[in-house]
Amino acid sequence: MEHATVLALYDRDIREGARPDGPRARVERTGDVVRQVAGAHGWNGVVWSALDESTADAAIADQMAHFTGLGLDFEWKLYGHDRPVDLGKRLTAAGFTAEPEETLLVGEVAALTLDAEPPAGVRIVTATDAAGVDLVVDVHEKAFSTDGTRLRHQLLAGLTADPVTVVAVVALAGDEPVSAARMELVPGTRFAGLWGGGTVEGWRGRGLYRALVAHRARAAAARGYRYLQVDAMPQSRPILERLGFQPLSTTTPYVHTV
Repeated sequence: MEHATVLALYDRDIREGARPDGPRARVERTGDVVRQVAGAHGWNGVVWSALDESTADAAIADQMAHFTGLGLDFEWKLYGHDRPVDLGKRLTAAGFTAEPEETLLVGEVAALTLDAEPPAGVRIVTATDAAGVDLVVDVHEKAFSTDGTRLRHQLLAGLTADPVTVVAVVALAGDEPVSAARMELVPGTRFAGLWGGGTVEGWRGRGLYRALVAHRARAAAARGYRYLQVDAMPQSRPILERLGFQPLSTTTPYVHTV
């Protein structure tokens, strides 16, 4: 995989050419910034910019005014190769708070190791309705100790409006949901994104995360997608790299609250 070529393709198709991630979201381009506006129940933020030292501060101020005027918290999703090189410092100076850095990993599906299976007694099922979404959200809340209201809304809206682009899976030990994740397929591109992989305490270290990655990768391959993308935290990066994913950049959420 030629890193610079794939990163440029990712920037063009997924960031600059971003599609709304839900039926109530809209993507807007204003100057050299691409943002998504999705309201109180969706993700709001900047996904791409082409700025320099002379334009960055004004662009930051414009986005703050726009989202604040809507009464919305928002995120500036900053990548390690974005310009200017001090954009993170400028965001911090403007009042944004940086969350933990993640690594942008991309894997070419044909080159990934996809033979991982769940442990004995565990099966992986696809969430196709509200009951299935509840299982996914239950895992999310237990694994990450966070409220799953926004995730439930996002998954239900996606499955209702365009189920072809959303794949949510849950690992069941008997009837107990123990691990879950989702995949977002971006129409018209070569990329599918893996998101939200989490396992409840007591089931970690048994290969469930790896099995869910492999399961979704096989589903992406069956639909003709060439690349899988993950924003990886430090604990998941080694697992993904062993499967064949490669680091292309970093990404840091800078959050502004109203």
